[in-house]
Amino acid sequence: MSAPWPMPPLPALTPLLMPALQDRLVLLINHVLSREPVACQRLRPLAGRGLTVHLAGWPSLLPAVPDLALGVTPAGLFERLDAAPAGAGGLRIEIDASNPAKLALGVISGGAPGVTVQGDAAFAGEMHWLMDNLRWDIEDDLAGIVGPLAARQLAQFGRVLRGTLSGLVQRASPTSPGSSA
Repeated sequence: MSAPWPMPPLPALTPLLMPALQDRLVLLINHVLSREPVACQRLRPLAGRGLTVHLAGWPSLLPAVPDLALGVTPAGLFERLDAAPAGAGGLRIEIDASNPAKLALGVISGGAPGVTVQGDAAFAGEMHWLMDNLRWDIEDDLAGIVGPLAARQLAQFGRVLRGTLSGLVQRASPTSPGSSA
Protein backbone atom coordinates (compact mmCIF):
# COMPACT_ATOMS: atom_id res chain seq x y z
CA MET A 1 0.00 0.00 0.00
CA SER A 2 1.46 3.33 -1.00
CA ALA A 3 1.22 6.54 0.96
CA PRO A 4 -1.51 8.98 -0.16
CA TRP A 5 1.17 11.67 -0.61
CA PRO A 6 4.65 11.49 -2.08
CA MET A 7 7.34 10.95 0.52
CA PRO A 8 10.07 13.58 0.47
CA PRO A 9 13.64 12.28 0.44
CA LEU A 10 15.43 12.17 3.76
CA PRO A 11 17.74 15.14 4.38
CA ALA A 12 21.24 14.83 3.01
CA LEU A 13 23.89 13.85 5.51
CA THR A 14 25.87 16.82 6.67
CA PRO A 15 29.18 17.51 4.96
CA LEU A 16 30.88 16.98 8.33
CA LEU A 17 29.31 13.60 9.10
CA MET A 18 30.28 11.64 5.98
CA PRO A 19 34.01 12.47 6.05
CA ALA A 20 34.10 11.49 9.74
CA LEU A 21 32.37 8.17 9.00
CA GLN A 22 34.69 7.55 6.06
CA ASP A 23 37.71 8.30 8.25
CA ARG A 24 36.53 5.66 10.74
CA LEU A 25 36.05 3.15 7.93
CA VAL A 26 39.59 3.82 6.68
CA LEU A 27 40.90 3.30 10.23
CA LEU A 28 39.15 -0.08 10.36
CA ILE A 29 40.52 -1.08 6.95
CA ASN A 30 44.04 -0.05 8.00
CA HIS A 31 43.66 -1.96 11.28
CA VAL A 32 42.85 -5.14 9.34
CA LEU A 33 45.69 -4.48 6.86
CA SER A 34 48.25 -3.83 9.60
CA ARG A 35 47.51 -7.22 11.18
CA GLU A 36 48.70 -8.90 7.96
CA PRO A 37 52.23 -7.80 7.00
CA VAL A 38 51.92 -9.57 3.63
CA ALA A 39 48.97 -7.32 2.73
CA CYS A 40 50.97 -4.16 3.43
CA GLN A 41 53.93 -5.55 1.47
CA ARG A 42 51.67 -6.14 -1.52
CA LEU A 43 50.33 -2.56 -1.36
CA ARG A 44 53.69 -0.77 -0.90
CA PRO A 45 54.62 -0.90 -4.62
CA LEU A 46 51.27 0.78 -5.38
CA ALA A 47 52.03 3.83 -3.19
CA GLY A 48 50.64 7.02 -4.66
CA ARG A 49 47.88 5.33 -6.63
CA GLY A 50 44.27 6.21 -6.03
CA LEU A 51 41.12 4.19 -5.53
CA THR A 52 37.52 5.40 -5.70
CA VAL A 53 34.66 3.35 -4.24
CA HIS A 54 31.21 4.27 -5.58
CA LEU A 55 27.88 2.87 -4.37
CA ALA A 56 25.97 2.39 -7.64
CA GLY A 57 22.18 2.48 -7.60
CA TRP A 58 21.92 3.95 -4.09
CA PRO A 59 18.20 4.64 -3.42
CA SER A 60 17.28 8.30 -3.84
CA LEU A 61 15.00 8.12 -0.78
CA LEU A 62 18.06 7.61 1.43
CA PRO A 63 20.62 10.33 2.14
CA ALA A 64 23.23 10.57 -0.59
CA VAL A 65 26.52 8.81 0.09
CA PRO A 66 29.59 10.40 -1.49
CA ASP A 67 32.27 8.34 -3.17
CA LEU A 68 35.10 7.12 -0.94
CA ALA A 69 38.41 8.31 -2.40
CA LEU A 70 41.48 6.50 -1.10
CA GLY A 71 45.19 6.76 -1.74
CA VAL A 72 47.81 4.09 -1.07
CA THR A 73 50.51 5.29 1.34
CA PRO A 74 54.22 4.28 1.21
CA ALA A 75 53.55 2.14 4.31
CA GLY A 76 51.09 -0.02 2.36
CA LEU A 77 48.00 1.39 4.06
CA PHE A 78 45.17 3.64 2.85
CA GLU A 79 44.44 7.30 3.45
CA ARG A 80 41.18 9.08 2.70
CA LEU A 81 41.48 11.73 0.03
CA ASP A 82 39.23 14.77 -0.22
CA ALA A 83 38.79 14.36 -3.98
CA ALA A 84 38.83 11.46 -6.39
CA PRO A 85 42.39 10.71 -7.52
CA ALA A 86 43.32 11.78 -11.04
CA GLY A 87 45.80 10.21 -13.39
CA ALA A 88 46.78 6.81 -14.68
CA GLY A 89 47.18 3.78 -12.48
CA GLY A 90 44.02 4.43 -10.50
CA LEU A 91 41.06 2.20 -9.86
CA ARG A 92 37.30 2.71 -9.62
CA ILE A 93 35.19 0.14 -7.82
CA GLU A 94 31.40 0.33 -8.13
CA ILE A 95 29.39 -1.70 -5.63
CA ASP A 96 25.76 -2.55 -6.42
CA ALA A 97 23.91 -0.77 -3.62
CA SER A 98 20.43 -0.74 -5.14
CA ASN A 99 19.22 -2.68 -2.08
CA PRO A 100 21.29 -1.46 0.91
CA ALA A 101 19.67 -3.87 3.38
CA LYS A 102 20.41 -6.88 1.19
CA LEU A 103 23.95 -5.57 0.61
CA ALA A 104 24.59 -5.18 4.35
CA LEU A 105 23.13 -8.58 5.24
CA GLY A 106 25.07 -10.21 2.41
CA VAL A 107 28.34 -8.72 3.62
CA ILE A 108 27.56 -9.74 7.23
CA SER A 109 26.81 -13.29 6.11
CA GLY A 110 30.12 -13.49 4.26
CA GLY A 111 28.87 -12.92 0.72
CA ALA A 112 30.61 -10.73 -1.81
CA PRO A 113 28.60 -7.83 -3.23
CA GLY A 114 28.15 -7.26 -6.95
CA VAL A 115 31.19 -5.24 -8.01
CA THR A 116 32.32 -3.54 -11.23
CA VAL A 117 36.01 -2.61 -11.49
CA GLN A 118 37.56 -0.11 -13.91
CA GLY A 119 41.20 0.89 -14.14
CA ASP A 120 44.69 -0.54 -13.76
CA ALA A 121 44.72 -4.34 -14.00
CA ALA A 122 47.66 -4.83 -11.59
CA PHE A 123 46.00 -2.64 -8.95
CA ALA A 124 42.71 -4.49 -9.48
CA GLY A 125 44.51 -7.81 -9.02
CA GLU A 126 46.00 -6.70 -5.70
CA MET A 127 42.62 -5.43 -4.48
CA HIS A 128 41.05 -8.76 -5.48
CA TRP A 129 43.74 -10.59 -3.50
CA LEU A 130 43.07 -8.38 -0.46
CA MET A 131 39.31 -8.98 -0.62
CA ASP A 132 39.81 -12.73 -0.95
CA ASN A 133 42.45 -13.12 1.76
CA LEU A 134 41.85 -10.52 4.48
CA ARG A 135 39.36 -11.05 7.26
CA TRP A 136 38.87 -9.04 10.42
CA ASP A 137 39.61 -11.20 13.47
CA ILE A 138 36.97 -9.64 15.68
CA GLU A 139 37.43 -12.29 18.37
CA ASP A 140 41.11 -11.40 18.78
CA ASP A 141 40.33 -7.68 19.07
CA LEU A 142 37.54 -8.33 21.58
CA ALA A 143 39.85 -10.54 23.67
CA GLY A 144 42.05 -7.53 24.32
CA ILE A 145 39.05 -5.66 25.72
CA VAL A 146 36.84 -8.21 27.50
CA GLY A 147 39.15 -11.22 27.85
CA PRO A 148 39.41 -14.42 25.82
CA LEU A 149 36.41 -16.30 27.28
CA ALA A 150 33.94 -13.46 26.83
CA ALA A 151 35.38 -12.75 23.37
CA ARG A 152 34.87 -16.38 22.36
CA GLN A 153 31.25 -16.29 23.56
CA LEU A 154 30.57 -12.99 21.78
CA ALA A 155 32.15 -14.35 18.59
CA GLN A 156 30.02 -17.50 18.82
CA PHE A 157 26.90 -15.35 19.23
CA GLY A 158 28.00 -13.32 16.20
CA ARG A 159 28.42 -16.48 14.10
CA VAL A 160 24.93 -17.67 15.07
CA LEU A 161 23.50 -14.24 14.26
CA ARG A 162 25.35 -14.19 10.93
CA GLY A 163 23.95 -17.63 10.06
CA THR A 164 20.43 -16.52 10.94
CA LEU A 165 20.73 -13.34 8.89
CA SER A 166 22.21 -15.30 5.99
CA GLY A 167 19.21 -17.63 6.05
CA LEU A 168 16.85 -14.66 6.07
CA VAL A 169 18.62 -13.13 3.08
CA GLN A 170 18.42 -16.39 1.15
CA ARG A 171 14.71 -16.77 1.87
CA ALA A 172 13.98 -13.13 1.04
CA SER A 173 15.91 -13.23 -2.24
CA PRO A 174 13.69 -13.88 -5.26
CA THR A 175 14.55 -17.04 -7.13
CA SER A 176 14.93 -16.98 -10.88
CA PRO A 177 12.58 -19.02 -13.10
CA GLY A 178 13.76 -22.57 -13.43
CA SER A 179 15.66 -22.58 -10.15
CA SER A 180 14.53 -24.65 -7.22
CA ALA A 181 13.76 -23.03 -3.92
